[in-house]
Amino acid sequence: MRRCIKCKGEPAIDLKSNNTAFCKEHFIEYFLRQVARAIKKYNMFSSDERILVAVSGGKDSMALWDALLSLGYNADGLHVDLGIGEYSTGSRRICENFAASRGARLYILSLEDMYGTNMREIVRRTRRVSCSVCGTVKRYLMNLVVQQKGYRVVATGHNLDDETAALLGNLFGWQEGYLARQYPHLPSTHARLPARVKPLVRLGELETETYCRLKGIDYLADDCPLARGATSLAYKELINSLEEKMPGTKQRFLFGFWDRGRRNFTDTPVELKECSLCGQPTTAGTCLFCRLMQKAGLDPLIQPQVQEM
Repeated sequence: MRRCIKCKGEPAIDLKSNNTAFCKEHFIEYFLRQVARAIKKYNMFSSDERILVAVSGGKDSMALWDALLSLGYNADGLHVDLGIGEYSTGSRRICENFAASRGARLYILSLEDMYGTNMREIVRRTRRVSCSVCGTVKRYLMNLVVQQKGYRVVATGHNLDDETAALLGNLFGWQEGYLARQYPHLPSTHARLPARVKPLVRLGELETETYCRLKGIDYLADDCPLARGATSLAYKELINSLEEKMPGTKQRFLFGFWDRGRRNFTDTPVELKECSLCGQPTTAGTCLFCRLMQKAGLDPLIQPQVQEM
């Protein structure tokens, strides 16, 4: 195994994609440098902005939150408790413990407290794909917290692996609208909507897992039980097999698309109007969140009960 490229010390990680290795100290330095580089390259946010980080308790979001705090950013967390048994209990506990250990602000939204039910039951009632329903609900609730607390930027833990899998899926289906919008920084398109950024796009799952291990950051290793069978997992398996045979494939594929391919897809601007029920921005008469909640027999107009610690 290669020695650390910086000090020739014992390697903590061997990165085949970069043909290099790092010891613990220099890998943490490398990780933070890659996050800072992504923030600067894609003009995600400034040093004095307040950032709301979507934290699930998994390795990616926990690594992101820690990295932003370590880089000196004013980064607060938001966790949505989905009420999925031990999985959600463990996820919430990890986020709470991290916030307490770092003296960071954490907002918590509980579906059980707000609606008296959980995400598994909402998915069952709506008869829709679980990841789609969950994503819609979490984005909507996050937008409400953004408006209440005055944030303008939301950061998510999407990494290199996530983005290459999404790109592959969008290309297979020729989803031109999604291809046009797949980028590390999507600016706000409405006064009520935040900019969305992905500072981990230069780092893969191996790097985020190693960063958490080396820094002693606790995270939930289990996958979400509702995500089993998701098509994104199949795309990840495919891209991982290519990466194993041809290291660097993910970086060449994703960064090449952003540098040269994305310009060929046009994101046609759409007129946003107010939802007829909740008044939030939408392209339809009634927003998808309100339609889903109504189908699930729930009141879409319940205001978020935000717990802060």
